Amino acid sequence: MAAARASLGRLLPESSILFLCDMQEKFRPSIAYFPQIVSVAARMLKVARLLDVPVLLTEQYPQGLGPTVPELGAQGIRPVSKTCFSMVPTLQKELDGRPQLRSVLLCGIETQVCILNTALDLLERGLQVHVVVDACSSRSQVDRLVALARMRQSGAFLSTSEALILQLVRDAAHPRFKEIQKIIKEPVPDSGLLGLFQGQNPLLLNSRP
Repeated sequence: MAAARASLGRLLPESSILFLCDMQEKFRPSIAYFPQIVSVAARMLKVARLLDVPVLLTEQYPQGLGPTVPELGAQGIRPVSKTCFSMVPTLQKELDGRPQLRSVLLCGIETQVCILNTALDLLERGLQVHVVVDACSSRSQVDRLVALARMRQSGAFLSTSEALILQLVRDAAHPRFKEIQKIIKEPVPDSGLLGLFQGQNPLLLNSRP
């Protein structure tokens, strides 16, 4: 029964963490839908703060690629610098120090590089990975699509920000629900996902093990 429950990808705030990956200034001109995915990641961050979900933030080679963009709203979170194409090696100690951790919510760039490799590393550790599809992008939309399919094949869950937020809240009687409701009532910007999923794209059909 425990294995069956784990495969459902249930989320609880007390056993979850939000990863924000490499949303930096130098990527702004080259990443498709960059303002939109940062806006959705900022939404996830607001909710994480309201629900006391821990947040970890990385920057890829900030000396060359610049700081995290201010509109993410991550002021007050200390960014962890990295050169590896995964967040996990740099955050190893943080992960080891959280024995209650079961689920990681993953936002950022690029989908086919640091998001994919982070997801695979986390899955290898036995953690559930929830990719926030409207908060991840790439320079190439082909790379983005194939990376999403690859993560799903490997056992990650693909979900939208609103679906994940309401999974975490679980009940309209939650004491922070009114504040969270205001956040989810704000329109989510179009990040090009409809085109990727339109026509029941074969890459995203029946790809879970």
